[in-house]
Amino acid sequence: MGLIASLKKHLRKPYRTISVPQAKELLSSGATLVDVRSAQEWQTGRAPQAKHVPLDRLRTSSAGIQKTRPVIAVCASGVRSASAARLLAADGYDAYSIRGGMAAWRQAGEPVR
Repeated sequence: MGLIASLKKHLRKPYRTISVPQAKELLSSGATLVDVRSAQEWQTGRAPQAKHVPLDRLRTSSAGIQKTRPVIAVCASGVRSASAARLLAADGYDAYSIRGGMAAWRQAGEPVR
């Protein structure tokens, strides 16, 4: 393997960033949606099927998230969910982050409770 190929391999993200429609498709196939926002943010509205696991908790525990299904992380804007997806992928999960977070979820007209 050449130097450039080796660098690309090591710099590649271990997770995928996806759109809301792509997330909905994965969810319909059995993926788990994990909301990594704070408790205060969670109370302001969330996707109905989301499991709440704040990012700081996810750093120390998998919180019972199954490794047999893809896991989609969501936060307010997509920054923390990218960190969560990176952590999950490093732990062996098939991990994704929603581009634009809950803001994009709401903009797409998806339900929030």
